[in-house]
Amino acid sequence: METIVVRHKVGDINTWLKGHEDRKKIFAPAVSEFKTFQDTDDPNSVVIVAEVTDLELLGTIINDPKNQEIKDSHTVIEPITMSRQVDL
Repeated sequence: METIVVRHKVGDINTWLKGHEDRKKIFAPAVSEFKTFQDTDDPNSVVIVAEVTDLELLGTIINDPKNQEIKDSHTVIEPITMSRQVDL
């Protein structure tokens, strides 16, 4: 398992927050749990910190064209960036 940080902007934070259950279902095959954060200086910038069981699958889910309708309804603004911890 690996902790991944996912960041993107949204068009409307309230609409995006209402989609939490949809995100749980969509990410379930690749993510065991996640926490949701909002930037303190930009209410339409969000971060998800996820415990990922399959990073390749998560990337596939995020980029799958069949999920575009859900992204649109949740007001997700591309790009979506994923970051992993760097070993020092």
